[in-house]
Amino acid sequence: MIDRIVRDTHELKLLGIGSIAIMSNDPSEYPEDSWDNMVKLARELDFPFPYVQDESQVIARAYDAVCTPDFFGFNGKLELQYRGRLDESRKEAAPADVRRDLFEAMREVALTGQGPRTQIPGIGCSIKWRG
Repeated sequence: MIDRIVRDTHELKLLGIGSIAIMSNDPSEYPEDSWDNMVKLARELDFPFPYVQDESQVIARAYDAVCTPDFFGFNGKLELQYRGRLDESRKEAAPADVRRDLFEAMREVALTGQGPRTQIPGIGCSIKWRG
């Protein structure tokens, strides 16, 4: 799924839409989510967006994030216009030709300032909250 996120954020950048990845998991219980491992992944996949850590989990709580990944799309006025899934992938990637929900929604936001009326919530692993 990460390859699709990288693809879509590359293409959204061409439409003037910026992206950021915020990692809010507690890596003390999940070493695979450690900062060093994630920075390595970001370099390997050439993330076209900043990758930051929400060590205090304040950002995740402020946005009511519930899973990873959890996508939030804003318009130029910083109004939330999209809160939904990347595509119909679950634990396993969906077929390559599925509708690109996040990409299509954000393209609509770029063109009209508003997101789609119908949005399907994202599905992912729950956030690993600090104890």
